[in-house]
Formats: sequence, structure tokens, C-alpha cells
Amino acid sequence: MSPAFNYQSRVATADEAVKVIQSGNRVFLTGNVSVPQTLLAALVRHAPNVQNVEICQALTVGSADYVAPEMEGHLRVNSMFISANIRKAVHEGRADFTPVLLSEFPLLFKRGVLPLDVALIHVSTPDEHGFCSLGVEVGLTKSAAESAKIIVAEVNEQMPRTLGDSFIHVSRLTHIVPVNYPVPEHKMTAEGESDVVQRIAGHVASLIPDGATMQLGIGSIPDAVLKFLVDKKDLGIHTELFSDGVIDLVNMGVLTNARKTLHPGKILAGFILGTQKLYSWVNDNPMVEMHPTEYVNDPFVIAQNERMVAVNSAIEVDLTGQVCADSIGPKLYSGVGGQLDFIYGASRSKGGVPIIALPSTATMRDGTAVSKITAMLKPGAGVVTSRNHVRFVVTEFGIADLYGKTIRQRAQALIKVANPIFHDELQRQAKELHYI
Repeated sequence: MSPAFNYQSRVATADEAVKVIQSGNRVFLTGNVSVPQTLLAALVRHAPNVQNVEICQALTVGSADYVAPEMEGHLRVNSMFISANIRKAVHEGRADFTPVLLSEFPLLFKRGVLPLDVALIHVSTPDEHGFCSLGVEVGLTKSAAESAKIIVAEVNEQMPRTLGDSFIHVSRLTHIVPVNYPVPEHKMTAEGESDVVQRIAGHVASLIPDGATMQLGIGSIPDAVLKFLVDKKDLGIHTELFSDGVIDLVNMGVLTNARKTLHPGKILAGFILGTQKLYSWVNDNPMVEMHPTEYVNDPFVIAQNERMVAVNSAIEVDLTGQVCADSIGPKLYSGVGGQLDFIYGASRSKGGVPIIALPSTATMRDGTAVSKITAMLKPGAGVVTSRNHVRFVVTEFGIADLYGKTIRQRAQALIKVANPIFHDELQRQAKELHYI
């Protein structure tokens, strides 16, 4: 690498680097499994020296000492997606939540709606031309980082070098903090009983045609769907994220991306969640292209993929087709994420298949079962996908096709895919509401 890049002159310890963060600054924190752990720990140590520093982020994986009660008045998180590690702080009013479509998250910074003073990012070591890859988290980070006045980067020897629109030059980095630790793993967790997940996945797979381009959201259901696709032909991926399940499909010749109408031959994504096996597989892999989320999640880009299949989950669905996926009643739980981006994009695609997949039943803390197909959403529940956007709703009991259907037809179809133990009650409520 040319000495003109002044790499060594930019090198600092984490504690030295975070001193650029001053009181009143707005700081971007890269997220998912790419959280810069060394810098974040140094920021927590630096916090008593500053006041009213705003940290903008989306989903983060790992511990969250930076939202501990003692950080109040020093650091305050403003998250555009409520991950588990900051949920308590949001509920207690010690952290903020800004609702925004994932496709528009980077635009808040790029367009100056939320001007950034500092960006804390996590990148690979530079190549001979001085370019670092943003690795496993490109989608939400690239535009945000480029919008900040100051960029502080952990340069990690173990960050995979992903390709695509995923690079930042060392000359853009104000401070470089060399690190060498494994990128954290994040395995998809079980959602309910495994047989329920498998039955849902089987129904979803039946809707996926040969030559489809797929988006698969976070969770065990989308990951389980991949195991039911071994007999399909020429599948492709255009998604906000993917995990380990794609490797087997590529090796079996099922996932070729050959029939994609946009970026043929390429897996397109914004970020990656998985294991070290996946991180090694994507390293320098020309089949994988990472791009900013404002491109990957743009519904009008997504729609250019023919036979676009979008698979997303929900907390509850009412009998008119309204989908709540971000709150439990008025209690904020997560965020809109990319659900509406991909549901709308798939619905505009030629031969597209937009799917909401969820277990029919949830178990409460006291052990009682409640239906996730409900007559009405809980009071205060947020609508992520409107009844005008919804098409297929899938549970372990089957597929409800709501497209072009009346409220009466929708109610009847959704009751059929609810758990049978709730059929009578849902029928009664639907009659009281004059749905049927």
C-alpha cells in the first residue's frame, strides 16, 4: 500500500480515538454483528467526560453497556430498530426510537435530516490499493459513514472482505484502531416448536417457483424455508440479509442466480448474520455483492426482479389482513425493518409472491395460548403492512390468499389458517364485527 495513504499516521488506540467525540455530538454506530466492540467499550469509558451525545443505530448484537442507567445524561441511543439489548432502555425512557423504513434509514444521514459528527465503523484490513471492505455490514453503514465529518474505524484482521459497493478508502478514515478478534456469530433462533416452524416452511416453499429471486428476513422460519427448496431450480437471492443456509443451496446447484432479471449471477444483500463458516465463505466471493440498503431495499429496485418472493414475519394479523410486526399493543418491540420495502417490492414484481409467515399461536408467560390471528389488533398496535399491501398469510395450518378478496373472504380464509382451538371464538367475533 502506498505510503501516500498515511495509514500509520492515522493509527490510534481506541481510548485516543474516541476523544474526538464531544458533548452534543451525533454519532453513528454500525450494527448487527459488526458492532465495533473495542471502540464501543472505549466510548463507555469516555462517557463521563461528555454530555448529551446521541448515538444513532439500528439493530445491534451483543452487550449494551452504553445504554446502562449510569450513561443517562452522557450517552443517549436513538435507534431506528429496537434490538433486544436496548429494549428495556427504550421502555424505561432512557433511549429513543425513530420509526423509519429500512430503505430510508441511511438517507436520514445522507440527506442531512440527522447530520452526523462522527461515525464508528468496523472494516477489513486494506488491500494494496488502500480500500477497506465494510465486510458483514454494508447496507446501513456505507452511506452513514460517508456522511459523517469524522470516521473512526476498527480495522479487523478477521473481518471478511466482501465485494460489491462495499469499500471505503483509508484516506477517508480519520482514526484507525487495529484489532484482531472473530466477528461474532449469530445463529437463527428457534421460534416456537420445531415441527410448527417446519410446517410453516413447507407451506412457504410451495409458493416459491423455479427461477424465483428470494428475500428472507430474520428468524428461524425464513432459514427453515431454505431446507425445503432442494428440488427447485435456478433460485436467486436479493435480500437485506442472509445466513448460513444459502451455502448448501449454492453447493447443490439450486441457488445459481442465473434467472435473476437484476444482477444475474449475484447474491445481493445489505448485511450478513451467521457463523464463521459463512464469514469465510463470503470472503472475496465474487458471487456475493453487498450494497447500501437504500438500493437493496428500494421497492422499485426490488420490483425489477421477476418472480420476487418476500418472506417476512409478524406478531399478529387481524381478520382484515392488517399486519402488526413492530409492537405488542402500544409497547414498542422492534421496528418496521425491511418488511414493507420487500412486501411492496414483491407485489410490484412480475410473478411476485409477497408472504407473511407466522405461527398461529403464541404462549404467554402464564402458559396460556393466544391466537396470533385475531379479530382486531391489540389497542395501540402498529400496522407495518397494511391490509392493502398484504397478499399471502401462512401459518402451520395452511396458506390464506388475501389478494383481491373482500373482508368477508379474508376473514374466512384467515380463520381457516388459525389454530382450530380458536375457530369458534374467531367466528363469533367476526360475526359481531359484521365481517361474515
